[in-house]
Amino acid sequence: MQIKPTVTLTDQQIAFYRENGYLSIDAITTPEEIAKLRVVYDQIFDRNAGREEGNQFDLAGTDEEGKAAALPQILNPRKYAPELAATLYEANATSIVKQLLGAEATFSGDHAIFKPAGVGAPTPWHQDEAYWDAGTRYNSLSVWMPLQEATLENGCMTFVPGPDDQEILPHQSIGGDTRIHGLEMLNPIDESKAIACPLPPGGATFHNSRTLHFTGANKSAVPRRAYILIFGTPPTPRTDGRKFPWNDARHTARDARAAEAAKKSEAGETVAAR
Repeated sequence: MQIKPTVTLTDQQIAFYRENGYLSIDAITTPEEIAKLRVVYDQIFDRNAGREEGNQFDLAGTDEEGKAAALPQILNPRKYAPELAATLYEANATSIVKQLLGAEATFSGDHAIFKPAGVGAPTPWHQDEAYWDAGTRYNSLSVWMPLQEATLENGCMTFVPGPDDQEILPHQSIGGDTRIHGLEMLNPIDESKAIACPLPPGGATFHNSRTLHFTGANKSAVPRRAYILIFGTPPTPRTDGRKFPWNDARHTARDARAAEAAKKSEAGETVAAR
């Protein structure tokens, strides 16, 4: 059964997003759905779902085996927990995104970021598009939903307002260590312009792929769970020769696992075709 959306943005909210590159709303789903999603979310992190494929890794550390992760992340979590799909969260997010990006906007992926209680690392200032293909033009945004209250103490989203057509600024691997998957801005940010967005469980922020954002360390006594959906209109090739050298410089354990998994999958397909 198709789930009908229950949230519609006002003209003022749409105008705010287009001017500032982000938007915060207090509710995108119900407390009951949040409780169910939190159980599923914790289960996939408890079992390190997707690690062998390179989809589970430490975003802020060197991702060594047997070492506690500073900032665990799972890419494509609904692959390991189909219950994360077909939710009121997704129905409302899809409806809102079409208001912001246009009717052609569709779901393009999801990921989950977990900040352990008391020790979860900050996610440094960055732009999401800095992780992506430099030769592609995007019209994309992320919907960030906490599965518990998101506060300054545990790492709520913080943005620097800016237009959605701003350029991607220089980045580097966190701390300049190319073994780390996570990126950070190479130059300092004027944090006097930063706007923090605390949220109740099931609230949400929307931000463009070029909007500067940050989340602080988790200094609280509870884990901070964030489940993110990504949407965009069809991407197109760029012809301006844009380069992201920071991505070419990285050599991470996560990339090595992903390459090994792809090699095994290709070998298995070859055997099956004989």
